[in-house]
Amino acid sequence: MKKITLTSALCVVLVFCLSSCKTYYIPVDSFKQQFAGLDLSREVTTRGPAGDKVKYMTYPIDTIKCVDNKGEPYNLPNSPSLEIRFTYDNNKRTIFYFDLIRINDTLLTGGQSRFISSIKKTIRLNSIKKIEIQDGKKNYRYVK
Repeated sequence: MKKITLTSALCVVLVFCLSSCKTYYIPVDSFKQQFAGLDLSREVTTRGPAGDKVKYMTYPIDTIKCVDNKGEPYNLPNSPSLEIRFTYDNNKRTIFYFDLIRINDTLLTGGQSRFISSIKKTIRLNSIKKIEIQDGKKNYRYVK
């Protein structure tokens, strides 16, 4: 009985480790440079887990330049399941979907939900201290 329990526990830990999301980091200056001069010029259609389709405008970014936890450069392919976490004033954090963020000169506004489009938040660009990004492995896909 102990052998079965131990084997089961090891399998659960292994599955968790293999399916966990890898977090990458985007230096704040690099983030600003990647969006410099871009407009919301790409229309995309996203299919959600229930088969629902939503059409919206986003930035024409195919890959995000970031670094891994060892500081090595990494080009993360853009997808609708990417979640970006901003740490700003007083170590507060906000998570947005990457393709739902909007940037102007001093503010960043983002969508925090794909189900309720009115859930948005705005933060000041100059208050951002750290940017983390990861694929949340949610079942959202771009479709044509």
